[in-house]
Amino acid sequence: MAKKKLIDLYPYKIEDKAPQFLLLKRAKGHIYEGQWRMIGGKVNPRETYWKAALRELKEETGVIPDRFWSVPSLNQFYEHKTDKILTIPAFAAQLDASNSIRLNSEHITYDWFSIQKALDIIIWPEQKRLLQLVHNIVTSDQILDDWLIKNY
Repeated sequence: MAKKKLIDLYPYKIEDKAPQFLLLKRAKGHIYEGQWRMIGGKVNPRETYWKAALRELKEETGVIPDRFWSVPSLNQFYEHKTDKILTIPAFAAQLDASNSIRLNSEHITYDWFSIQKALDIIIWPEQKRLLQLVHNIVTSDQILDDWLIKNY
């Protein structure tokens, strides 16, 4: 069995000098039904993790980021159904505040949230931790050039 490869992506926009995080509510009949989530998805064969993150952003929202970077941490958890430890790279995407979001069928709605509200509605502990990390890096203006993914 091939290793399951997944990505997490934390989209945000800057509004009044503070990041607002884009969360999507999962549609009925889809995994994580009814949960508010950031963007996540599978990596296709022969696709890099970062290209999968960009593809998932485009598929789930219809937008391309202004700034795209790898978060210097991983989402890691144990999946009992497969008896596997999953290690998932995380990415962040700064979107233009004027972008129009076009959801695909996986989601029923979206909204922009402050860090505190986003932390209140995200369920998974590692995703909360990564969301807080992205917030801290963005608000301290410490996105290292090494993390930036350019020419996408």
